[in-house]
Amino acid sequence: MLPLFGYCSFLSFVLLFLCFFPRFCFPARITPGQVTVITIDDQNATWYNFTRFKDAEKGCHISGMSELKKYFQRFGYLSIPNNQNDNFTDVFDAQFESAVILYQQKFGLPVTGKLDSETISTIMSPRCGVSDTESTIHATKHFAYFYGRPRWDRGSSMTLTYAFSPTDMIDYISLPEIKTVFKRSFSRWASVIPVNFTEIDDYPSANIKIGFFKGDHGDGQPFDGVLGVLAHAFSPENGRFHLDEDETWAIDFEKVKSKTAIDLESVATHEIGHILGLAHSSIKEAVMYPSLKPRSKKVNLKLDDVEGVQALYGSNPNFKYSSLLAYENSYNKAINLNQRSCSWTFSIVVVVFFILFMIT
Repeated sequence: MLPLFGYCSFLSFVLLFLCFFPRFCFPARITPGQVTVITIDDQNATWYNFTRFKDAEKGCHISGMSELKKYFQRFGYLSIPNNQNDNFTDVFDAQFESAVILYQQKFGLPVTGKLDSETISTIMSPRCGVSDTESTIHATKHFAYFYGRPRWDRGSSMTLTYAFSPTDMIDYISLPEIKTVFKRSFSRWASVIPVNFTEIDDYPSANIKIGFFKGDHGDGQPFDGVLGVLAHAFSPENGRFHLDEDETWAIDFEKVKSKTAIDLESVATHEIGHILGLAHSSIKEAVMYPSLKPRSKKVNLKLDDVEGVQALYGSNPNFKYSSLLAYENSYNKAINLNQRSCSWTFSIVVVVFFILFMIT
């Protein structure tokens, strides 16, 4: 009888496990080294090669580190010492350590002063081409402004015009679809500040000029091919808004299967923040955070984005903080509820397994 009882108990356990299995889950956890898998043929080759500097720290000498230092220089974290004849060395020196620490602070990363997995992953992520440190940096994680805190000055309630280049556009997304995406992006910012955005056909006279460009396009900030820098925009009242033509732009990931596809609406919303005068934020969830991974979306303004832009322009009379806070709270509660549900389901399965094991 004992073998039969043990066999029946085992079958009971299997049936119970199968009942629980459809709901069996774990809270999502992203490890520091988790990155989108992209081959060197798909990605900016220089940035891809930065993987070999993982775990480097002060005192290391690694061939090619001078290229990584150029990356840090490009985004405002490092300058070439006067005694190095306009060239960087391959030594991880004290100055570079300080640059790494500043970078980690700006991106809300663990401040180790080393090129740990999370730091290297962030460095390799596609990002906005605007420098991170050409701004008035707050002492805490917060929004930031360009140096001098520039803003558009058109009175208390203003209208800014925007237009698309008649020649520098992409052809695999229709112009009406592109215009719809940008209209939504402009509307998000207009909903929180007393600024209206109106599309016009006269490109030369528009306040904001939007176009897709390739490589060196004459503004002193050349694009670098697939991934790497995705776009850049200039502070008020310049109005130039440039996107890298070499990217695979998408408005619907169901229709675009490329693993390097970039969400056009997310980038548009981010760059409009620059057009209005916001620099990069250290808050990872904020629209104004500098990087965006392929096949990901970030289109909804967060509290940090709203507080930053309203400090420049004031609040839209129809905007209510309560609606924004309610949305963020409901989102956070949904995540926590899902995690608790998963935890309870896992706990029940463990208890059932333990009881059946003791019986048999």
